[in-house]
Amino acid sequence: MMQGEEQPADRVRLPKSLFGALLPGNGSAVRLAITILNISEGDVFKGPKLLQDNGGSVLNSRMVGLSVGQMHATGLPEPVEITFSHQHQPPNMILTCVFWDVARGTTGNWDTQGCSTEPGDERTVCRCDHLTFFALLLRPILDLATAQTLTHISQAGCGVSMVFLAFTIVLYVALRLSLQRFKSEDAPKIHMALSSSLFLLNLTFLISVGSSSQGPPASCWFRAAILHYFLLSVFTWMGLEAFHLYLMAIRVFNTYFGHYFLKLSLLGWGLPALVVIGVGSSNSYGVYTIRDQENRTSLELCWFQKEPALYATVHAYFLVSFLFGGMVLALVAWKIFTLPSATAGKEQGQTWKSVFTVLGLSSLVGMTWGLAVLTPLGLSTIYIFALFNSLQGVFIFGWFTILYFPRQSTTASSSGTARMDQAHSASQE
Repeated sequence: MMQGEEQPADRVRLPKSLFGALLPGNGSAVRLAITILNISEGDVFKGPKLLQDNGGSVLNSRMVGLSVGQMHATGLPEPVEITFSHQHQPPNMILTCVFWDVARGTTGNWDTQGCSTEPGDERTVCRCDHLTFFALLLRPILDLATAQTLTHISQAGCGVSMVFLAFTIVLYVALRLSLQRFKSEDAPKIHMALSSSLFLLNLTFLISVGSSSQGPPASCWFRAAILHYFLLSVFTWMGLEAFHLYLMAIRVFNTYFGHYFLKLSLLGWGLPALVVIGVGSSNSYGVYTIRDQENRTSLELCWFQKEPALYATVHAYFLVSFLFGGMVLALVAWKIFTLPSATAGKEQGQTWKSVFTVLGLSSLVGMTWGLAVLTPLGLSTIYIFALFNSLQGVFIFGWFTILYFPRQSTTASSSGTARMDQAHSASQE
């Protein structure tokens, strides 16, 4: 199919050897079929295994099918050439030529055997030694060196974060033993629950990445379930931090709840357990593999082996927590910067205190996790996300220290939100 000689778009080139080897020599006609399919709807041609392993998708949901008569053409001496036109792709994405192999699994799957890929800025050429249905698979690039670098950054950040989270927990215990108000206030308890869940998540991540995914399936299932549980616990407690902040800074009045922290604990620790039990019963945990553009394994760990469960119980779960936390943080920031003291000739130093207050609260409600939405923009944003998100424990320690160890001279002039957090909780156990 040629659409202009100067700038060819989608086209198919069949080699001469195909006609010489497969077509009859008596001059009879043979039917050549070129089929263009849109596979955006329905469950056919989804190829769960290949898409799941690489986090990919079929470019433009477009597939090209080739057939010559009733013949099953495989092992061609010269390849069939299919040219796909497309827009320029982000630098962290790779296009790979694949074909639909009906013999793989019970429903078929995508495969790359016998096909080569010649990438271009606005077109990709696929060369394959057989006739079937072809497509371009769009996948994120994560080569071995990059995967190792990101892993080392995350491991170092998690290690540092664990140290500061441990300091935070020890500091809380010391304050609870020495100050009576720490036994009744709910805000420090919620901070400690978040710090504990984040500490356990970092520990579980370091163990999971540092250990091999090989071994009994039950062992890998258990490690994936534990990692998933503490990840959801962190998301849940970040959402509960936002909820408590809403009560303290926005609603303020009529916020009494009996056994308040006990109810939060049941939600913060119990809801993730229910989700993990549901995911585990559907056999969704297993070995998760990330591959590079040469289809080599870049990273392998015990995680999800079913993509829908990952999207529903991690991505969607996080999105709800993140959006709620972001909304509450925006309301609190608006309230801080519109207080009478902020509009009536406020000093420059007080403005900076308000800014630092908002930044401190952002670490509690998990705004650093929001950097994940920027990762499709390029490899640099992936590094930024890995660095800042793994240091969340450091930010929490800094906020906790500043909040509960203010200088006497600045106690009365601290930001409105800090005073709300330090004041007596609006709900009692």
